[in-house]
Amino acid sequence: MIDAYQISSQARVNAALESLFVAPAPELARLYEAMRYSVMNGGKRVRPLLAYAACEALGSTPEQANGAACAVELIHAYSLVHDDLPAMDDDDLRRGQPTTHKAFDEACAILAGDGLQSLAFSALLDPRLSNLNADTRLRMVTALAFAAGPAGMVGGQAIDLGSVGLKLDQAALEYMHRHKTGALIEASVQLGALASGHANEDNLHALSVYARAIGLAFQVQDDILDVESDTATLGKRQGADIARDKPTYPALMGLEQAKGYALELRDQALNALRHFDAAAEPLRELARYIVERRH
Repeated sequence: MIDAYQISSQARVNAALESLFVAPAPELARLYEAMRYSVMNGGKRVRPLLAYAACEALGSTPEQANGAACAVELIHAYSLVHDDLPAMDDDDLRRGQPTTHKAFDEACAILAGDGLQSLAFSALLDPRLSNLNADTRLRMVTALAFAAGPAGMVGGQAIDLGSVGLKLDQAALEYMHRHKTGALIEASVQLGALASGHANEDNLHALSVYARAIGLAFQVQDDILDVESDTATLGKRQGADIARDKPTYPALMGLEQAKGYALELRDQALNALRHFDAAAEPLRELARYIVERRH
């Protein structure tokens, strides 16, 4: 089921994203080309899938979440462009292709990332993407700004950079990853739920518990794949975290225990959805996919 759902959701969000990369002037063509390259060069689209699935779980059509789906993918793409820069992780390969600063240049990559970040908030407000009222849009912009900013993803990246060579305990490692990776995953679910028009405090709380669990599970599985997979499968340099002496779950607790922890987090996520009906099945399948994926 998840394969068909992923294919249809990827097609939906890719079509919406393509509409955003039209340069308004010839002088901006290279910048927009770099922005498009950073977003449209593959990717699993996990965050848009979560936005669509949360919207459907609350009884709305996935198209209502087009703005949310584009926004979270644009924020994710901008973060990757900047993370790959020489001043950060200094990576040459992303999704099996040269990173943006290698395909273009460092200055262009920085500006492309900046542009994608701004474009994400425009997408939430774009009436062509989603038919939402002003109050809902305001809640969504506020949620995304919090998740993407210094109290969320950016703060997590700062902690990550400051943790190289350190031996973190599990609590500190989870704090970092709930910000660096988990915050945007949680926002993806929250924005999709808000886009449905049927969100209330009870279902938002349950979806938040679900999203916190899968957000952490996603990072645990990433750490496992950094040990077990290979560069061709991952589409990025295998063993990069080990080479940089970054703290990871396998290094902290051992590979087998890390795998068990990922399954435990998956079960926490599924339990959070126990009161949802069959419309939430894509969310359940995504929780399973996150800990079973091989890249």
